[in-house]
Amino acid sequence: MKRRVMIAKALAHEPRILFLDEPTAGVDVELRQDMWQLVRKLRDNGVTIILTTHYIEEAEEMADRVGVISKGEIILVEDKTELMRKLGRKQLTLTLQSPLDAVPETLAGYDLALAAGGEELVFTYDTKAERTGITALLQGLGDVGIRFSDLRTSQSSLEDIFVSLVRDRS
Repeated sequence: MKRRVMIAKALAHEPRILFLDEPTAGVDVELRQDMWQLVRKLRDNGVTIILTTHYIEEAEEMADRVGVISKGEIILVEDKTELMRKLGRKQLTLTLQSPLDAVPETLAGYDLALAAGGEELVFTYDTKAERTGITALLQGLGDVGIRFSDLRTSQSSLEDIFVSLVRDRS
């Protein structure tokens, strides 16, 4: 209830800029959802919202720009989409029909790793490159007789990028 009163008090004068410091810390799921719905509405109505949070998934969903602070020092402020493009990784994971003990030498030119006990082959690629190398990789797999039964792609999250940035600074 205290959190609800604080939010109502902050919004009473219809601010153009709203500072939210860990607004969802210690609140229940229902209040968290209601709060983010209200914040989205405010943002859509032109209110500038400055949010500090340890819940990076919330920042990823809500933010247009992201600032990263490590040990009291701002180490980065950037447009979220650009940050994800520049520092994010994309991976193609192939579920193999037969497990591998090692990546064949002929495929050493690709950024490949074995996972799930050799049952998956993971290819990390640059999303901003002119060519990702996926077509050539698939051709190379066929050339050496490696077959797969499924594939999926994944992209690093803002949390992955945050952890990487902070770890690199340590």
